[in-house]
Amino acid sequence: MTAIANRYDFVLLFDVTRGNPNGDPDAGNMPRIDPETNFGLVSDVSLKRKIRNYVELAHRGEEGRHIYVQESSILNEQHRKAYKAVAPYKDDPKTDKAAKLNPRTDDEAHALTAWMCANFYDVRTFGAVMSTGINCGQVRGPVQIAFAQSIEPIIAQEISITRMAATNEAEKKQKAEGDDSVDRTDNRTMGRKHIVPYGLYRAHGFISAKLAERTGFDEGDLDLLFTALAEMFEHDHSAARGEMASRKLIVFKHNTALGKASAHALFERVRVGRNIDGEFRDVDDRRIDNAPPARKFTDYKVEIDRTNLPDGVEIIDRL
Repeated sequence: MTAIANRYDFVLLFDVTRGNPNGDPDAGNMPRIDPETNFGLVSDVSLKRKIRNYVELAHRGEEGRHIYVQESSILNEQHRKAYKAVAPYKDDPKTDKAAKLNPRTDDEAHALTAWMCANFYDVRTFGAVMSTGINCGQVRGPVQIAFAQSIEPIIAQEISITRMAATNEAEKKQKAEGDDSVDRTDNRTMGRKHIVPYGLYRAHGFISAKLAERTGFDEGDLDLLFTALAEMFEHDHSAARGEMASRKLIVFKHNTALGKASAHALFERVRVGRNIDGEFRDVDDRRIDNAPPARKFTDYKVEIDRTNLPDGVEIIDRL
């Protein structure tokens, strides 16, 4: 199939209930926040990981929908697959064992990069730097996703947890020797986990038709991306992440490759506010200062301004 011919921009709303949507390893795995405002953050890397996981689950083994960045994978070995498939390297015995491989001509470099784009969905979608040792070049992907931010400030709670078993004999002995209580019959160890009681997050995405021409990102890839954005949390449930769900996916479709309006102006048409007795209120409206904190999606209202759309722009509700 040919690459997409239209530019797209989209707004994704998703929420978390009693879970950690994106832990920060530099802060003891606490939920990521903007330290100046306490608004919650979810990184673009986290969202892309969930898209990759969905595609892998739904289309594992399908030609053209393999995943390049997999857990515990060796990226150079993914690059080696391209060399094994592209002439003249596929007939070269050094290709199987060489620690470093580099294309000798521009045509060969293009063929290697094109093979990676054709075979790996996430390379074709997000792009990749593939010049590490076994060199397949680099490509900028047509789909870019910004950090998600919560609609209101979040309060991360630290919860103490216990485990009724020791990891090893030394830990069991240390626990017994350091315990002055009367009962020393269990192997209880202590731990902590972090949760957000409730948070609604908003992410913005951008899809460039011009960059899609370089990777071959087509209409089938586009539909799969939107499906993944809508369903990715359904297959990512865990005790740590609590209950997460995609709530709204609003897509702005342009009738040209370059687009007919700026993304920020279109995003401003999607407003998220508090639902106070059925009435929309801005989250910074002082009249809601005494309102109870949001604890479910229906505590918010989403309004989309569909009037006076720029010529050539269409709003599509994917969720």
